[in-house]
Amino acid sequence: MSFLSKLAAASRARDSIVCVGLDPEPALIPDSLGRGPQAALRFLRRIVRATSDQVCAYKPNLAFYERYGSAAFDVLGLVLQAIPDDIPVILDAKRGDVPNTAVAYADALFTAFRADAVTVAPYVGLDAIEPFCRGGRYAFVLARTSNPGAGDLQDLVSEGRPVYQHVVESCVRAFPAQACGFVVGATYPEEAVQLRRIAPDRLFLMPGVGAQGGDVATALRAALDARGAGVLPAASRSILYASRGADFERAAAAAARALREAANAARVVGAR
Repeated sequence: MSFLSKLAAASRARDSIVCVGLDPEPALIPDSLGRGPQAALRFLRRIVRATSDQVCAYKPNLAFYERYGSAAFDVLGLVLQAIPDDIPVILDAKRGDVPNTAVAYADALFTAFRADAVTVAPYVGLDAIEPFCRGGRYAFVLARTSNPGAGDLQDLVSEGRPVYQHVVESCVRAFPAQACGFVVGATYPEEAVQLRRIAPDRLFLMPGVGAQGGDVATALRAALDARGAGVLPAASRSILYASRGADFERAAAAAARALREAANAARVVGAR
């Protein structure tokens, strides 16, 4: 099953378009779970169990696992095993390197870790993205990211338009919709409107909802496609760390449910 088909099925089954990041922050994991790699594993398994009926995708960011050193991939692999088989996994790796290295990265993420989709950086060029889009694979290309410094490079003007628009236009020409979507930060809704015009049939992964200050209703109104779809809002800290107490599972479930309901309400309004 392709990533988009799997995502659509999970979305229908749970009436959700919400993606939750699975990013272990050692200082924020409840003290009752201990410390170190085992604490992260205990925590994330319980988060998945608490939220899996509210979300249509999970997005582990590899950096938060790599900080555990030699235990990193053991923790990641066991967390991935805890995710229900019908929920797609987006490995947030932001890979971007010369083509032969990109092939190795893509093989690792899609074959060894069995990702359904990954995030990639476009700076090296289209030939560095291509290995992530071939043979049924799916890549979310960084377009307009959610961080405050996004404009430092992405807003640089070339031929009268900002670089991030050129990135999206080039990828739309090079890769089909079933293989390539874009990361468009929920914190930049005006830019999302512009990118939707350039990429009317693409899926937008929209991080920045919650802790980074992005409003899900505003983001969806800006980015929904003509069918009232095409957006995957993503939140991490606001759900994972809704509570640091013994009720952390219940708090995470409630936060995921609230985001799901807010996204669905905005989606209905946006489709009118």
